[in-house]
Amino acid sequence: MKLNVIGRILVGLLILVLLVGVLGYFYLKQSTLPQTQGHLSLAGLTETVLREPSGVVHIIAKSKKDLFFAQGIVHAQDRLWQMDFQRRVGAGRLSEILGKDVLEEDKFLRTWGFYHAAQAAYASLSPTAKAAIDAYVNGINAYLATKPPLPLEFTLLGYSPEPWKPADVMVWAKMLAFELAINRDTELQRYHLLASGLSYERIAQLMPLYPGKDPPNPPLSKVHEADKKQASALLAMAALFPTSVKASNNWVLGGSRTTSHKPLLANDPHLGLGIPSIWHLMHLEAPDYNVIGATLPGIPWVIIGRNTHIAWGITNLNTDVEDLYVLQENNDGYLYQNEVKPYQIRTEVIKVKGEPPVQMKVRETVYGPVISDVVEISGAAPLALRWTGHQPDDTTLDAYVALNQAQNWTDFKAAMKYYVASGLNFVYADVKGNIGHFAAGRLPIRKSGHSGLYPMPGNGDWDWQGYIPFEELPQYFNPEQDYLFTANHKITPPDYPYPLFLEGDSNPIYRAARIEQMIRSREKHSPADMLTMQLDTVSLLYKSFKPVLKNLTPTEVRGQEWRERLLAWDGNVSPDSQEATVFQAWYLGLSGLSKPETGEEYWYYPRYFLNAMQQGDVACEALKMTCLDYASQVLDQTLARWEIPAWGQLHQAAFTHPVLSYTPLAFLSDRQIPVGGDEFTVNVGGYDPQNFLMDFGPTYRQVIDLADMENSRYIHPMGQSGHLLSSQYDDLLPLWQKGDYLPMKTKDYPVAERLVLEPIIP
Repeated sequence: MKLNVIGRILVGLLILVLLVGVLGYFYLKQSTLPQTQGHLSLAGLTETVLREPSGVVHIIAKSKKDLFFAQGIVHAQDRLWQMDFQRRVGAGRLSEILGKDVLEEDKFLRTWGFYHAAQAAYASLSPTAKAAIDAYVNGINAYLATKPPLPLEFTLLGYSPEPWKPADVMVWAKMLAFELAINRDTELQRYHLLASGLSYERIAQLMPLYPGKDPPNPPLSKVHEADKKQASALLAMAALFPTSVKASNNWVLGGSRTTSHKPLLANDPHLGLGIPSIWHLMHLEAPDYNVIGATLPGIPWVIIGRNTHIAWGITNLNTDVEDLYVLQENNDGYLYQNEVKPYQIRTEVIKVKGEPPVQMKVRETVYGPVISDVVEISGAAPLALRWTGHQPDDTTLDAYVALNQAQNWTDFKAAMKYYVASGLNFVYADVKGNIGHFAAGRLPIRKSGHSGLYPMPGNGDWDWQGYIPFEELPQYFNPEQDYLFTANHKITPPDYPYPLFLEGDSNPIYRAARIEQMIRSREKHSPADMLTMQLDTVSLLYKSFKPVLKNLTPTEVRGQEWRERLLAWDGNVSPDSQEATVFQAWYLGLSGLSKPETGEEYWYYPRYFLNAMQQGDVACEALKMTCLDYASQVLDQTLARWEIPAWGQLHQAAFTHPVLSYTPLAFLSDRQIPVGGDEFTVNVGGYDPQNFLMDFGPTYRQVIDLADMENSRYIHPMGQSGHLLSSQYDDLLPLWQKGDYLPMKTKDYPVAERLVLEPIIP
């Protein structure tokens, strides 16, 4: 009897909890989601915002000014907290909302001076670009003035968004350029290895370049133990900001290679996975303006996509636009051109939630900020950074103004003139059948003896000699083979007059080779073929290591059996493949070979391992075995660790939120899904070697059909909305996982919601 009563009480409590939960859910949903239907009154304009069932947005405006005003409103509706967080990152103001735990990140960001660079760059833009940014900012502020429901993150962190300023737009462009410019970390790696006692020749073996003439050794003075500690500390600091820009693909086929006899263009930028999505799909339409594609919340315009005349896609050029300079200090200055030059001091005040403000002084030089001050290693030589993104005349955003309205190759090239930082490959196609590729950016010329691989003396002897002239930047228009592609590989021929500028670091050419292999595998390609190519997970990394596998001599029976299975494998890194799991784990295991010298748990230079297996290596000699014996041992040890799961069981795309992931709401906010691929497949599936979780990949895919623009396709993961309780928070994720796409339409699209923006009537 008592148990029956207790049971009823428990059932009653459960019902009460469920009822409170349901009521709380609907209350939160109503109080945090924006208005997307009906009429929204605000200070401004009368325009229409249409939303497809997928959340894709179409803005129909009467003028370009009104168009960007409305784009600011829509971005704020769907991604307000994301935009606010992004501008706080750029301004080094995370401690204001997250407390002292992120103070080091803010110090790093303030030292680099992204926000100061953003303010200076705004002044250099054309009146047209400024007008678009001003309209966009005014739209965000007009939306904030309506006192809209705020995303849940603002409530949890206890703050409200401030009004928007033009520099808030500019600073996110600076942060993206910072992520594109990745050479500083490899310079620090080499500097660290040098300070560890390794020779230049050994470092070149561990971090091999593209085949060719070895660069000269840099004229560095003796590197000390303190410099090693400083380099290590700076690399650890860099790890606080995971480099999101890892890889990207784009390619374009001319009409002779397509079933429609018109070009096809594909692009899939591989960036860090996260919540919300980096991109937001949008169609912008006004008189003489009709553009659709991927937009970046926090910045106006379409960044990747098409208009009615042309289509374009982008990848990281992987060029070296950063240099570290070792300063020789003298009293309160540093030696430069045989004179003592005083530091310019910039004072930064960082507000910290629940703590007193922190004041820091940043030293500026002729090169840029002294970035080593942020780690404060006594006895180490200061390191100053020169970066094209710090230049005050950065007109990069003007490139997108012109690109969105370009009608032909001439217009497209004119847009490229504005692009400054950091460096991008743009591929191009137009409705008349032309295709092209332009490597855009302000790219430094270095004097002989300066390879860009190591920090250089900051005495004025190794300053940049200017920039590659615009007309001499790599560019191709209607090439004889009638196709073009880029995959972060070296794109210049051997006789290019600036031979080192793209050779700063070796990017394995597996993706590039596989793309060309697929292009040449058939005479004609359809749009469906392009989709298939984007989803390809065949690993040329595996194929390059297959001869090594043939020569392995594992001692365990299981190792011998799996060697045969791997040799029979087709190299497709699919989610259901056990062979993929064994190969990936074995490959990671090889990285232990370099740990005694590098101190790194994992080493991402496959050419080093291939050379070691084929030619031998001093690291194997130190172990008193051949490199093939070492690789055989690794295979036995790998197989002894576990019962082999399918690759997708281990390798899951992990989408995490920058704040909610660290709260009890993580189980509601975060997502993990099984996927295939690895770092070197065309459908990239780069992962954290500690747990095999995929942390970067295709954050956007598009395939554009120049024969029928309305037959184009695009997709991005998660969803259009950044609101946790929105039905469009993650509704695109299953499509992205399966390799499905949304129609990229500017007409005849389904409309699920219609919102009329109208002026406030006094």
